[in-house]
Amino acid sequence: MKLEKRIELQEFALRVRERIVPLASEGGCFLGASLSAVDMLTYLYTSFLTIDAQHLDDENRDYLFLSKGHDVPALYGIFVELGWIEPERLKNHLSVNDHIYWHPNRHIPGVEFHAGSLGQLPAVAIGVALEIRLRKGNNRVVCILGDGELNEGSCWEAFLVAHAKQLSNLIFVVDRNHFQANMATEELIPLEPLQDKCQAFGLQTYRINGHDFDQLEEVFTQLELNQGPSMIICDTIRGKGLPSIEARADRWFCNFNSQEIADLLDELHQIKQADITSQTIVAR
Repeated sequence: MKLEKRIELQEFALRVRERIVPLASEGGCFLGASLSAVDMLTYLYTSFLTIDAQHLDDENRDYLFLSKGHDVPALYGIFVELGWIEPERLKNHLSVNDHIYWHPNRHIPGVEFHAGSLGQLPAVAIGVALEIRLRKGNNRVVCILGDGELNEGSCWEAFLVAHAKQLSNLIFVVDRNHFQANMATEELIPLEPLQDKCQAFGLQTYRINGHDFDQLEEVFTQLELNQGPSMIICDTIRGKGLPSIEARADRWFCNFNSQEIADLLDELHQIKQADITSQTIVAR
């Protein structure tokens, strides 16, 4: 990747993170998981997916399904940067007067399907990929999964069907940030060796650093050579960009006060470390 493009992507991703952080207040959001997905989503929307901003419902568009729907703040930030929704609309987060909420809603331009219950959208993505093939279209379908989401049996059923139908236009992407809610995945239900398991289910599987734009470009540019469905496991860091919450099991859902948000934005720009005192939510 050329240096100029890498810098552009990094700056775009930074602006997206700037949009996300304020959403972790006045009700909060799933901040850590959203930040881990920013770089892969940035690459997909700016450099891979073919989507006409003026015709988001064009039947010839590429599709992205966010199955780990709690990452939707990352989508909000990207859609603002792409000009699909107005920046001011993010102020409506959790308002009953808008659809800017904790999970994707089809009323938001660019969102392809409602999400929330984990393990549901791989089947939807398969249905769309099959329809595209039946009408001999060239669209590609990307389905973003969480690593904790892979505890759902419906995901593995979907992988079997995708392989059986040899859906070469279907790409699964796992945000492998190694946490599920406030537990490490390997402490709850171990997933490793994840790459071997995905390959055993018939997926052309790759594993990369999900924050490295060079690696993202290298793997996505070679997918057209595959004769079946693909799986890209992106190793990521929960809370990427904010050292105060990075890779912390307890910072899965965040609801900070205004001073903490200001401090976190400073930390995002490497001005100073944030002083975080807000309590966390524990689920067992």
